[in-house]
Order: sequence, then C-alpha cells, then structure tokens
Amino acid sequence: MAPTRSASTTPALARCAHGPLGPRPRRAPRRRLRDRAYPLGLYHRCVAPHAYTRLTRFALWALTAIVVTGVAVRLTGSGLGCEDWPTCSEDRFVADLEYHALVEFVNRLFTGVVAIAVIAAVLGSVRRRPRRTDLILLSLGLVAGVLAQVGLGALLVLSELDPRFTMGHFLLSMVLLQNAAVLDIRARNDAGAAGASGPPGSPAPAERQPDATTRLMQWAVLVVGGALLVTGTLVTGAGPHAGDSRAARLPLLVREVARVHSIVALALLGMVVWTWWRLRAASSGGHVRMGRIAVLLVVQGAVGYTQYFTGVPVVLVGIHVALASITWIEIVKAAHDPAAGSAKSLEPDPVGGVPMVGGRL
Repeated sequence: MAPTRSASTTPALARCAHGPLGPRPRRAPRRRLRDRAYPLGLYHRCVAPHAYTRLTRFALWALTAIVVTGVAVRLTGSGLGCEDWPTCSEDRFVADLEYHALVEFVNRLFTGVVAIAVIAAVLGSVRRRPRRTDLILLSLGLVAGVLAQVGLGALLVLSELDPRFTMGHFLLSMVLLQNAAVLDIRARNDAGAAGASGPPGSPAPAERQPDATTRLMQWAVLVVGGALLVTGTLVTGAGPHAGDSRAARLPLLVREVARVHSIVALALLGMVVWTWWRLRAASSGGHVRMGRIAVLLVVQGAVGYTQYFTGVPVVLVGIHVALASITWIEIVKAAHDPAAGSAKSLEPDPVGGVPMVGGRL
C-alpha cells in the first residue's frame, strides 16, 4: 500500500514538484526566468525541504571558511594591512599591491561570499514549502550576526586591533556558527516534511532517545565547550600573534591562561567520553557524533601542546583554530540533535516523485 501524506503538507509540497525538484512534462511550454531550473532552487516559486538543506550547508561552511581567513589575517600580521574602513586606506577603496594589505582586503572581499550564502538561506526559508517559522527566524539571525560582525570588524580596525575586540570578533563568529549549525540541523531533521509525527525539527521517532541524565550531559558539553572557546581567546589575546606589531596585548601571563585553557579542555574531554559511553550503552545513534568530538578534542590537545612547546608557529595556530571551529559545530549538533549521529540522506517520496526527507543526520 502506497504511503500517504497529510492534507496539510500535500498541497504545499505538490507545488514544489517542478524543475529539478519533481517530474517535468515531456513538452513543457517556455517558462519564465523565475521558473527555470537552477541548482539551488531559488528561482522556483517554492523550495522543497531537501533543496533548502543545500543552502543551509552552504551558509554553514561559508561562515566556517571566513573564520579561517580571518585567522590567516592575524597570523600573517596583516590585521592593519588596511588601516581604514570600509575603504582600505583614506584615498583608496582597494588595497595596494602590498602583501599585508592584499591579505586583509581579500578577507574583506570574502565577506561578500558569506553575505550571498546568508541571503540565499533567508530567501530559501521564505520560499520553502512547507514554510517553517523557526527556519525563517534562524536564517534572519544569520543576517543580524553578519551585520554585527561587520560593525565589530570596523571597530577592530579603528581601535588598532584592541585584543578585547579581537576576542569579541572570534566569539561572535562562534555564535554565528552555532546559529548556522542549528539551522542546518532543523532543515535536515525535518520530521514534518517526512510525514512523521512530532513537531517540525524534532528527531525521527524511530531513533532511540537518550535519557534525561545523558541529555543534561549533552547540554553541559555545550556549555563547557563555550567556556573552552572563551579561555582560548584569552590565550590568544595574551599571546604573540596580535595581528600587527602595533597591537596591544592582554596583561595576562600566557602560561597561566594556557594552564586554565588546558584544564577546561581535559574536563570537556572527560565529559564527552562519559556521554559517549552512556549513549553507546543505550544504543543511541548520538554516540557516533560524540565519538567524533572526542577524537577532535584529542587531536586539538596534541596540536595545542605542540604549538605551546615549539614557540607557537603560525601554521599550528591556524590548524588549531580551524579544528576548534569544526569541533564547536559538532558539539552544537550533539546538543541540538541528541539521537542522530550519521549523515542524513534525502530520499524521494514514492508518491508523486516529490523529494522528501529521510534517514538520520
């Protein structure tokens, strides 16, 4: 017997069954520009759930990439390569053909890629069918975060890389990554579009959910992970890589703040391993992601200690920050999607050929 869909979702999804999101007639009439097939689906009158996940993933990785490019600016000493904002200098919008100025200017230009990704996520959330208010609000949160980052970046340049603004710039990036990760989870883990019971964005009912103690530990991992990021920025603010030789440093001993950072990291690793063990004992799919977090933390620890005892080389610092961003994304997903841990597949609904969401995240 063919599966059926609820009356509330069928009309909305049926309107998405055109172009690459559904079957086409053999001899279709000439279509207007907005109805033609485009890879991201933004020119369609509506966007199916599986197509919208491409937009959320694009936004997530664009925001991750700009964290790495921003770190490259600081590690190459190019933080004041462009001494003015929004122009590079008082009399030039673009950078001169000078190394530090070009590094900083390219990082600013990459903000345009992030803006495109965020705008696409917002437009996709509005055109998505069935429409979900939570996805619209989360995508608008990305817009607010990017605008705040632009303003904070301007203050950072005008204050000649004040370490407090540098810390805020990075931590706001982590908040943006959290927002983007939650948006991606809810878009992918769409029980409502799959015709399953439960509120939109909830895990698939077939997955075994962790108990209350384990759920509390998953949220505790998120909180301690945030504390680890804060202590990491303190180490950076007191360390040698200020982004420019003229930049001030925090009046803290690097050894002491690094010790605090290490203690928080070890505490987090212990919490992650214990949570992984409970999830595995309960046969919950969440143990897969928690295991990945444990591996990432071990690698992070190895990189961190190596860079500390080798004079903080810039390459290792860059790797450390990139891994920190990836680890934070995994921690956020573990807290907001407790039972799932593997990549979610998007299966076509056998009824009407409308792509539907299935599998696990």
